[in-house]
Amino acid sequence: MDISKRKPGTASVWAGELDLFPYGSHTVPVINTVTFAYKDIDEWYEIAKGNKKGDIYSRNTNPTVQVLEEKIRVLEQAEAATSFASGMAAISNTLFALLKPGDRVVSIKDTYGGTSRIFLEYLPKINVEVTLCDTTDHEQIEAEIAKGCDLVYLETPTNPTLKILDLERLAQAAKKAGAVTMTDNTFASPINQNPLDLGIDLVVHSATKFLNGHSDTLCGLLCGSKDLVDEIFRYREINGASLHPETAYMVIRGMKTVELRVQRQNENAMAIARFLKNHPKVSEVFYPGLEDHQGHEIAKKQMSGFGGVLSFSLKGDYDSVKTFLQNLNLVHLAASLGSVSTLAGPPRTTSHVELTEEQRKQLGIPETLIRYSAGIENAEDLIEDLEQALKLV
Repeated sequence: MDISKRKPGTASVWAGELDLFPYGSHTVPVINTVTFAYKDIDEWYEIAKGNKKGDIYSRNTNPTVQVLEEKIRVLEQAEAATSFASGMAAISNTLFALLKPGDRVVSIKDTYGGTSRIFLEYLPKINVEVTLCDTTDHEQIEAEIAKGCDLVYLETPTNPTLKILDLERLAQAAKKAGAVTMTDNTFASPINQNPLDLGIDLVVHSATKFLNGHSDTLCGLLCGSKDLVDEIFRYREINGASLHPETAYMVIRGMKTVELRVQRQNENAMAIARFLKNHPKVSEVFYPGLEDHQGHEIAKKQMSGFGGVLSFSLKGDYDSVKTFLQNLNLVHLAASLGSVSTLAGPPRTTSHVELTEEQRKQLGIPETLIRYSAGIENAEDLIEDLEQALKLV
Protein backbone atom coordinates (compact mmCIF):
# COMPACT_ATOMS: atom_id res chain seq x y z
CA MET A 1 0.00 0.00 0.00
CA ASP A 2 1.26 3.47 -0.91
CA ILE A 3 0.58 5.42 2.29
CA SER A 4 1.57 8.70 0.60
CA LYS A 5 -1.74 8.61 -1.29
CA ARG A 6 -3.74 8.59 1.95
CA LYS A 7 -5.14 11.61 3.83
CA PRO A 8 -2.89 13.30 6.44
CA GLY A 9 -4.81 11.85 9.39
CA THR A 10 -4.21 8.34 8.08
CA ALA A 11 -0.62 8.98 7.02
CA SER A 12 0.30 10.40 10.44
CA VAL A 13 -0.75 7.09 12.03
CA TRP A 14 0.53 4.58 9.48
CA ALA A 15 3.56 6.10 7.72
CA GLY A 16 6.67 4.14 8.67
CA GLU A 17 4.58 1.49 10.42
CA LEU A 18 3.18 -0.66 7.60
CA ASP A 19 5.62 -3.52 8.24
CA LEU A 20 5.40 -5.64 11.38
CA PHE A 21 7.80 -4.73 14.17
CA PRO A 22 9.96 -7.33 15.99
CA TYR A 23 8.07 -9.70 18.29
CA GLY A 24 4.78 -8.55 16.76
CA SER A 25 4.88 -5.28 18.69
CA HIS A 26 1.86 -3.08 17.93
CA THR A 27 3.74 0.12 18.79
CA VAL A 28 7.09 1.34 17.50
CA PRO A 29 9.87 -0.26 19.56
CA VAL A 30 12.48 2.04 21.10
CA ILE A 31 15.80 0.71 19.87
CA ASN A 32 17.93 2.04 22.70
CA THR A 33 21.36 1.01 21.49
CA VAL A 34 24.46 2.97 20.59
CA THR A 35 25.83 0.46 18.14
CA PHE A 36 24.59 -2.44 15.99
CA ALA A 37 26.44 -5.76 15.88
CA TYR A 38 27.07 -8.12 12.92
CA LYS A 39 28.34 -11.67 12.82
CA ASP A 40 29.27 -11.39 9.15
CA ILE A 41 32.16 -8.94 8.54
CA ASP A 42 31.36 -8.60 4.85
CA GLU A 43 27.73 -7.70 5.57
CA TRP A 44 28.91 -5.17 8.17
CA TYR A 45 31.19 -3.59 5.57
CA GLU A 46 28.45 -3.35 2.94
CA ILE A 47 26.11 -1.64 5.40
CA ALA A 48 28.85 0.69 6.63
CA LYS A 49 29.55 1.74 3.02
CA GLY A 50 25.85 2.33 2.37
CA ASN A 51 25.60 -0.46 -0.20
CA LYS A 52 23.08 -2.38 1.88
CA LYS A 53 20.26 -1.27 4.18
CA GLY A 54 21.02 -1.40 7.88
CA ASP A 55 22.34 0.51 10.88
CA ILE A 56 25.83 0.86 12.27
CA TYR A 57 25.75 3.56 14.95
CA SER A 58 22.80 5.53 16.37
CA ARG A 59 24.48 8.89 15.91
CA ASN A 60 24.00 8.20 12.21
CA THR A 61 20.80 6.16 11.88
CA ASN A 62 18.44 4.32 14.20
CA PRO A 63 15.31 2.25 13.38
CA THR A 64 13.05 4.15 15.79
CA VAL A 65 14.21 7.50 14.46
CA GLN A 66 13.70 6.36 10.89
CA VAL A 67 9.99 5.71 11.56
CA LEU A 68 9.62 9.35 12.59
CA GLU A 69 11.54 10.56 9.54
CA GLU A 70 9.25 8.53 7.30
CA LYS A 71 6.17 10.10 8.90
CA ILE A 72 7.28 13.65 8.17
CA ARG A 73 8.49 12.66 4.71
CA VAL A 74 5.03 11.37 3.83
CA LEU A 75 3.15 14.25 5.48
CA GLU A 76 5.22 16.81 3.56
CA GLN A 77 5.27 14.67 0.37
CA ALA A 78 9.07 14.85 0.24
CA GLU A 79 11.71 12.63 -1.34
CA ALA A 80 13.70 12.37 1.89
CA ALA A 81 13.77 13.52 5.51
CA THR A 82 16.18 13.61 8.43
CA SER A 83 16.00 14.52 12.11
CA PHE A 84 17.83 16.58 14.72
CA ALA A 85 18.03 17.06 18.47
CA SER A 86 15.97 20.29 18.31
CA GLY A 87 14.35 22.69 15.88
CA MET A 88 17.29 25.08 16.09
CA ALA A 89 19.66 22.18 15.41
CA ALA A 90 17.70 21.48 12.22
CA ILE A 91 17.91 25.13 11.13
CA SER A 92 21.56 25.72 12.05
CA ASN A 93 22.82 22.39 10.66
CA THR A 94 21.04 23.04 7.37
CA LEU A 95 22.43 26.55 7.00
CA PHE A 96 25.99 25.58 7.89
CA ALA A 97 25.87 22.46 5.72
CA LEU A 98 24.77 24.36 2.61
CA LEU A 99 26.60 27.69 2.97
CA LYS A 100 30.27 28.56 2.55
CA PRO A 101 32.33 31.77 2.77
CA GLY A 102 31.35 34.21 0.06
CA ASP A 103 27.76 32.94 -0.24
CA ARG A 104 24.75 35.21 0.12
CA VAL A 105 21.46 34.61 1.94
CA VAL A 106 18.24 36.54 1.37
CA SER A 107 15.69 36.33 4.16
CA ILE A 108 13.14 38.40 6.06
CA LYS A 109 13.25 40.52 9.20
CA ASP A 110 10.56 38.50 10.97
CA THR A 111 12.24 35.14 11.44
CA TYR A 112 12.24 33.40 14.81
CA GLY A 113 14.65 35.10 17.24
CA GLY A 114 17.15 32.22 17.28
CA THR A 115 17.23 32.08 13.48
CA SER A 116 17.63 35.85 13.34
CA ARG A 117 20.65 35.58 15.62
CA ILE A 118 22.30 33.14 13.22
CA PHE A 119 21.75 35.63 10.40
CA LEU A 120 22.95 38.66 12.35
CA GLU A 121 25.81 37.16 14.36
CA TYR A 122 27.07 33.76 13.27
CA LEU A 123 26.87 33.64 9.47
CA PRO A 124 28.76 36.95 9.10
CA LYS A 125 31.58 35.38 11.16
CA ILE A 126 32.19 32.90 8.32
CA ASN A 127 31.87 35.58 5.65
CA VAL A 128 28.34 34.72 4.54
CA GLU A 129 26.43 37.83 3.50
CA VAL A 130 22.87 38.07 4.81
CA THR A 131 20.24 40.51 3.52
CA LEU A 132 17.06 40.80 5.59
CA CYS A 133 14.09 42.28 3.75
CA ASP A 134 10.85 43.81 4.96
CA THR A 135 8.77 40.70 5.46
CA THR A 136 5.65 41.56 3.46
CA ASP A 137 7.46 43.51 0.71
CA HIS A 138 7.54 40.80 -1.94
CA GLU A 139 8.95 43.19 -4.54
CA GLN A 140 11.94 43.98 -2.33
CA ILE A 141 12.55 40.29 -1.61
CA GLU A 142 12.37 39.45 -5.32
CA ALA A 143 14.75 42.31 -6.17
CA GLU A 144 17.31 41.11 -3.62
CA ILE A 145 17.02 37.54 -4.89
CA ALA A 146 17.54 38.74 -8.47
CA LYS A 147 20.83 40.41 -7.44
CA GLY A 148 22.15 36.90 -6.87
CA CYS A 149 22.00 34.64 -3.84
CA ASP A 150 22.63 31.06 -2.82
CA LEU A 151 19.87 30.48 -0.30
CA VAL A 152 16.47 32.06 0.36
CA TYR A 153 15.17 31.49 3.89
CA LEU A 154 11.46 32.04 4.57
CA GLU A 155 9.02 31.64 7.46
CA THR A 156 5.24 31.83 7.16
CA PRO A 157 3.21 32.50 9.22
CA THR A 158 5.92 34.46 11.02
CA ASN A 159 6.72 34.42 14.71
CA PRO A 160 5.17 36.28 16.53
CA THR A 161 3.17 38.70 14.34
CA LEU A 162 1.72 36.10 11.95
CA LYS A 163 2.78 37.79 8.71
CA ILE A 164 2.23 35.80 5.52
CA LEU A 165 4.60 35.24 2.60
CA ASP A 166 3.59 34.04 -0.87
CA LEU A 167 5.72 30.89 -1.02
CA GLU A 168 4.93 29.99 -4.62
CA ARG A 169 5.85 33.47 -5.87
CA LEU A 170 9.13 33.61 -3.96
CA ALA A 171 10.06 30.03 -4.88
CA GLN A 172 9.77 30.97 -8.54
CA ALA A 173 12.00 34.02 -8.03
CA ALA A 174 14.61 31.88 -6.25
CA LYS A 175 14.61 29.26 -8.99
CA LYS A 176 15.36 31.96 -11.59
CA ALA A 177 18.38 32.97 -9.51
CA GLY A 178 19.50 29.38 -8.95
CA ALA A 179 19.05 29.64 -5.19
CA VAL A 180 17.94 26.96 -2.73
CA THR A 181 14.74 27.82 -0.86
CA MET A 182 14.10 26.83 2.75
CA THR A 183 10.94 27.44 4.79
CA ASP A 184 10.24 27.10 8.49
CA ASN A 185 6.81 25.44 8.58
CA THR A 186 6.53 25.12 12.36
CA PHE A 187 3.64 27.55 12.87
CA ALA A 188 1.52 26.06 10.09
CA SER A 189 2.36 22.35 10.53
CA PRO A 190 2.01 19.95 7.57
CA ILE A 191 -1.71 19.74 8.34
CA ASN A 192 -2.24 23.37 7.32
CA GLN A 193 0.51 23.95 4.75
CA ASN A 194 2.88 22.00 2.50
CA PRO A 195 5.62 24.30 1.15
CA LEU A 196 7.18 21.64 -1.10
CA ASP A 197 3.96 21.59 -3.12
CA LEU A 198 4.46 25.33 -3.68
CA GLY A 199 7.97 24.94 -5.10
CA ILE A 200 10.08 25.25 -1.93
CA ASP A 201 13.18 23.00 -1.80
CA LEU A 202 13.51 22.35 1.94
CA VAL A 203 11.01 22.42 4.82
CA VAL A 204 12.08 22.56 8.46
CA HIS A 205 10.00 21.94 11.59
CA SER A 206 10.55 22.44 15.25
CA ALA A 207 8.73 19.18 15.96
CA THR A 208 8.89 20.23 19.61
CA LYS A 209 5.74 22.24 18.83
CA PHE A 210 2.63 21.05 16.93
CA LEU A 211 4.03 17.75 15.67
CA ASN A 212 4.81 16.42 19.13
CA GLY A 213 2.05 18.50 20.68
CA HIS A 214 2.63 17.80 24.36
CA SER A 215 5.55 20.07 25.34
CA ASP A 216 7.56 17.17 26.69
CA THR A 217 10.44 16.71 24.24
CA LEU A 218 12.71 18.56 21.79
CA CYS A 219 13.01 17.58 18.13
CA GLY A 220 13.82 19.08 14.73
CA LEU A 221 12.84 17.65 11.35
CA LEU A 222 13.88 18.53 7.81
CA CYS A 223 12.59 17.25 4.49
CA GLY A 224 13.02 17.94 0.79
CA SER A 225 14.88 16.57 -2.21
CA LYS A 226 17.09 13.53 -1.61
CA ASP A 227 20.27 15.24 -2.82
CA LEU A 228 19.90 18.18 -0.45
CA VAL A 229 18.74 16.13 2.53
CA ASP A 230 21.62 13.67 2.05
CA GLU A 231 24.10 16.54 2.08
CA ILE A 232 22.64 17.93 5.29
CA PHE A 233 22.46 14.45 6.85
CA ARG A 234 26.20 13.95 6.23
CA TYR A 235 26.92 17.22 8.06
CA ARG A 236 24.62 16.25 10.94
CA GLU A 237 26.40 12.88 11.26
CA ILE A 238 29.66 14.67 12.01
CA ASN A 239 28.13 17.63 13.85
CA GLY A 240 26.46 15.13 16.19
CA ALA A 241 23.09 16.86 16.69
CA SER A 242 21.33 13.50 16.45
CA LEU A 243 17.88 12.64 17.75
CA HIS A 244 17.64 10.13 20.60
CA PRO A 245 15.38 7.11 19.89
CA GLU A 246 13.30 7.69 23.03
CA THR A 247 12.65 11.24 21.88
CA ALA A 248 11.73 9.97 18.42
CA TYR A 249 9.23 7.58 20.01
CA MET A 250 7.54 10.43 21.89
CA VAL A 251 7.22 12.54 18.74
CA ILE A 252 5.88 9.52 16.81
CA ARG A 253 3.22 9.06 19.48
CA GLY A 254 2.31 12.74 19.34
CA MET A 255 2.13 12.82 15.55
CA LYS A 256 -0.58 10.18 15.48
CA THR A 257 -3.05 12.78 16.74
CA VAL A 258 -1.59 15.82 14.95
CA GLU A 259 -4.51 16.27 12.54
CA LEU A 260 -7.12 16.10 15.31
CA ARG A 261 -5.20 18.49 17.53
CA VAL A 262 -4.37 21.04 14.82
CA GLN A 263 -7.93 21.14 13.53
CA ARG A 264 -9.21 21.90 17.05
CA GLN A 265 -6.48 24.49 17.57
CA ASN A 266 -7.35 26.15 14.26
CA GLU A 267 -10.98 26.45 15.39
CA ASN A 268 -10.04 27.76 18.84
CA ALA A 269 -7.61 30.35 17.48
CA MET A 270 -10.18 31.64 15.00
CA ALA A 271 -12.87 31.99 17.69
CA ILE A 272 -10.46 33.75 20.04
CA ALA A 273 -9.19 36.09 17.31
CA ARG A 274 -12.76 37.14 16.48
CA PHE A 275 -13.50 37.74 20.18
CA LEU A 276 -10.38 39.84 20.73
CA LYS A 277 -10.91 41.79 17.51
CA ASN A 278 -13.97 43.44 19.02
CA HIS A 279 -12.67 43.96 22.54
CA PRO A 280 -12.22 47.60 23.64
CA LYS A 281 -8.98 46.88 25.55
CA VAL A 282 -7.26 45.23 22.57
CA SER A 283 -5.63 47.54 20.03
CA GLU A 284 -4.72 45.00 17.32
CA VAL A 285 -5.08 41.29 16.56
CA PHE A 286 -2.71 39.38 14.30
CA TYR A 287 -4.24 36.22 12.81
CA PRO A 288 -4.27 35.29 9.10
CA GLY A 289 -7.76 33.83 9.38
CA LEU A 290 -9.22 37.30 9.93
CA GLU A 291 -10.53 38.78 6.68
CA ASP A 292 -8.81 42.13 7.26
CA HIS A 293 -5.39 40.56 7.91
CA GLN A 294 -2.86 41.85 5.36
CA GLY A 295 -1.93 38.33 4.25
CA HIS A 296 -5.40 36.77 4.42
CA GLU A 297 -5.82 36.20 0.67
CA ILE A 298 -2.37 34.61 0.32
CA ALA A 299 -3.02 32.46 3.39
CA LYS A 300 -6.35 31.33 1.92
CA LYS A 301 -4.53 30.31 -1.25
CA GLN A 302 -1.68 28.32 0.29
CA MET A 303 -3.05 27.11 3.63
CA SER A 304 -5.85 24.67 4.41
CA GLY A 305 -6.14 26.06 7.96
CA PHE A 306 -4.88 29.24 9.58
CA GLY A 307 -3.08 27.72 12.57
CA GLY A 308 -3.39 27.62 16.32
CA VAL A 309 -1.26 30.69 17.12
CA LEU A 310 -2.36 34.31 17.20
CA SER A 311 -0.95 37.46 18.74
CA PHE A 312 -2.55 40.67 19.93
CA SER A 313 -1.60 44.02 21.44
CA LEU A 314 -3.22 45.48 24.52
CA LYS A 315 -3.95 49.16 24.95
CA GLY A 316 -1.72 50.58 27.64
CA ASP A 317 1.85 49.67 28.57
CA TYR A 318 3.87 46.64 29.67
CA ASP A 319 2.27 46.78 33.13
CA SER A 320 -1.06 46.07 31.39
CA VAL A 321 0.51 42.98 29.79
CA LYS A 322 1.77 41.72 33.16
CA THR A 323 -1.60 42.29 34.85
CA PHE A 324 -3.43 40.51 32.06
CA LEU A 325 -1.13 37.50 31.76
CA GLN A 326 -0.79 36.93 35.48
CA ASN A 327 -4.57 36.81 35.87
CA LEU A 328 -5.20 34.18 33.19
CA ASN A 329 -6.16 30.81 34.62
CA LEU A 330 -6.40 28.48 31.61
CA VAL A 331 -2.93 29.12 30.27
CA HIS A 332 0.70 28.35 31.02
CA LEU A 333 2.97 31.39 30.82
CA ALA A 334 5.75 29.66 28.94
CA ALA A 335 8.07 30.05 25.97
CA SER A 336 6.70 27.54 23.50
CA LEU A 337 3.64 26.83 21.36
CA GLY A 338 1.67 24.05 19.71
CA SER A 339 0.82 22.21 22.92
CA VAL A 340 -2.46 20.55 23.90
CA SER A 341 -2.64 23.16 26.68
CA THR A 342 -2.79 26.87 25.94
CA LEU A 343 0.50 28.78 26.20
CA ALA A 344 1.02 32.54 26.17
CA GLY A 345 3.67 35.17 26.75
CA PRO A 346 5.22 38.38 25.43
CA PRO A 347 7.96 38.16 22.77
CA ARG A 348 10.38 39.86 25.17
CA THR A 349 10.40 36.63 27.22
CA THR A 350 9.63 34.09 24.45
CA SER A 351 10.40 34.22 20.74
CA HIS A 352 12.57 37.37 20.74
CA VAL A 353 14.15 37.38 24.19
CA GLU A 354 17.58 37.53 22.47
CA LEU A 355 16.80 40.95 20.99
CA THR A 356 16.74 44.38 22.60
CA GLU A 357 13.56 46.42 22.96
CA GLU A 358 14.74 48.67 20.14
CA GLN A 359 15.42 45.68 17.87
CA ARG A 360 11.95 44.30 18.60
CA LYS A 361 10.47 47.71 17.83
CA GLN A 362 12.29 47.77 14.47
CA LEU A 363 10.67 44.41 13.67
CA GLY A 364 7.22 45.77 14.43
CA ILE A 365 6.94 43.90 17.73
CA PRO A 366 5.50 46.24 20.39
CA GLU A 367 6.18 45.60 24.07
CA THR A 368 2.42 45.22 24.58
CA LEU A 369 2.25 42.25 22.18
CA ILE A 370 1.15 38.87 23.50
CA ARG A 371 1.63 35.60 21.63
CA TYR A 372 -1.17 33.14 22.37
CA SER A 373 -0.98 29.50 21.32
CA ALA A 374 -4.44 27.99 21.61
CA GLY A 375 -4.60 24.49 23.03
CA ILE A 376 -7.32 21.90 22.57
CA GLU A 377 -9.48 23.13 25.47
CA ASN A 378 -13.06 24.23 24.91
CA ALA A 379 -13.07 27.59 23.06
CA GLU A 380 -15.85 29.03 25.25
CA ASP A 381 -13.80 28.37 28.38
CA LEU A 382 -10.71 30.02 26.89
CA ILE A 383 -12.70 33.09 25.83
CA GLU A 384 -14.30 33.36 29.27
CA ASP A 385 -10.82 33.21 30.81
CA LEU A 386 -9.54 35.95 28.47
CA GLU A 387 -12.55 38.13 29.24
CA GLN A 388 -12.13 37.97 33.03
CA ALA A 389 -8.41 38.81 32.77
CA LEU A 390 -9.06 41.74 30.42
CA LYS A 391 -11.50 43.23 32.95
CA LEU A 392 -8.60 43.59 35.37
CA VAL A 393 -6.42 45.60 32.95
